[in-house]
Amino acid sequence: MENKLLQKTAIITGGATGLGFAVAQKFVEHNIRLIIIGRNETKLEEACRSLGPLAGYVALDLTRLDEIPKAVNSIAEQWGTVDILVNNAGIHLKKALLEVSNEEFQGIILTNQTAVFTFTREVAAIMKKQGNGSILNISSMASRYGIPQVIAYTASKSAIEGMTRAMAVELSPFGIRVNCIAPGFIRTSMSSKALDNDPERKRKVLSRTPLGRLGEPEEVAEAAYFLVSDAAAYITGVVLPVDGGNSIGF
Repeated sequence: MENKLLQKTAIITGGATGLGFAVAQKFVEHNIRLIIIGRNETKLEEACRSLGPLAGYVALDLTRLDEIPKAVNSIAEQWGTVDILVNNAGIHLKKALLEVSNEEFQGIILTNQTAVFTFTREVAAIMKKQGNGSILNISSMASRYGIPQVIAYTASKSAIEGMTRAMAVELSPFGIRVNCIAPGFIRTSMSSKALDNDPERKRKVLSRTPLGRLGEPEEVAEAAYFLVSDAAAYITGVVLPVDGGNSIGF
């Protein structure tokens, strides 16, 4: 077991379910203390029970931007350091471009983009004082393709990739690395249900994925752990597809 004095502390937004929870499990395996962030306190409690004594949670609606600084400072005071931040929380909207309202568009941007900026700004201020830190953003293949009916989501995730590069350059003098993962088609309960109900779409997905299968949440978690770990000490500003080759498939 790693020396407690050297033990790292991570914050994972949206860490109670899906890919965020898979990343949380991987971090716990490596003796990283966790604070998972989310809106649903019941799910947060269930996740922490499953993750064990290294995990704690803060119930927070990330769209309440004014509440983020207090929450981040409280975490830093309670846990001593914030070594890792994973910006995983996000929402989706599947709707034809011509039918998306201004309010719907701005709602996606607020959660998926603006909240990521605000949360990162507050955590980066703490990391600057420490002289080190690692930030990982979660993008999507929607930022790389022209996928119909996800205009707001695409805009938000494209911004995340641009922000990753800008953050990496600006924060590097303070010892802070910033990277990004763009997951492909990953086998979650939501994606499996959607693809199983649309056989033609599933066929198309698998036909253009060179590895010929959906990814597993654990495979995204492995990439996440690598990028925030000391093994990636000379890597910053990258956007890593974890997609079985889907983005280069034909």
